[in-house]
Amino acid sequence: MNDTQSVFIRDNSMALQEELEQSGNWLFKHRSNLPLLMIGVIVMCMRNFHYLGQSETIDEYWEALCFFISFIGLGIRAFTIGHTPKGTSGRNTKEQIAETLNKSGIYSVVRHPLYLGNYFIWLGISLFPHQWELTIICILVFWIYYERIMFAEEAFLRRKFGKNYEDWASETPAFIPNFKLWKRPDLEFSIKNVLKREYNGLFVIIISMAALELTGNLFVHGRLEFGLLWRIILVLGFIVWAALRILKKKTLLLNVDGR
Repeated sequence: MNDTQSVFIRDNSMALQEELEQSGNWLFKHRSNLPLLMIGVIVMCMRNFHYLGQSETIDEYWEALCFFISFIGLGIRAFTIGHTPKGTSGRNTKEQIAETLNKSGIYSVVRHPLYLGNYFIWLGISLFPHQWELTIICILVFWIYYERIMFAEEAFLRRKFGKNYEDWASETPAFIPNFKLWKRPDLEFSIKNVLKREYNGLFVIIISMAALELTGNLFVHGRLEFGLLWRIILVLGFIVWAALRILKKKTLLLNVDGR
């Protein structure tokens, strides 16, 4: 390979990296909204919905399992947020922000725990209609979508923290945790920080599952209806969401120094 070919390959490689980072930053800014489009795709696939095993009771157990999977994801996010300081691991969408480099707690075993949590949340939702091809599509879309966001985030962190970041990243998996690397969190767990920053996640799960339940009942029974349990879940979910939103927006009760 001559010098001209080497320069051409290097320039094209840099151009590809810049393109991936640009697309990742764009997806990062819209990451709170774009995943909602998947709900529309899932609802469309509900046209062929039927109760699992032709039994409404069995289907209710399946729904409970889907909730459990999504709540695993919410739990991962809560554990992450509960131990992180201000200026990191947030829901900001305008630009990349990192005042410090998280390397302890869950960040000692995986580099992107929040996106790992998102994966389980969306996995539970995609499993709800029990159509396996839909779940596979959602997993592939999720991977393509978040892979670019992770690429952009890591490029930002590499520029800001240099060798400190590279040393941590070289031994910490990007997405599949290695619990052998566990290091005690630097900060104690703050439930207030979790409630302040993650109350929307709980409501997203409830609303998403409720929309699928309503759509499923429409195609099975020919009418939009909710059972008593679902009505209770929706009402309680809304009350919790509204109360936490008011506390966050109108009071200082959920504020924690340094969080």
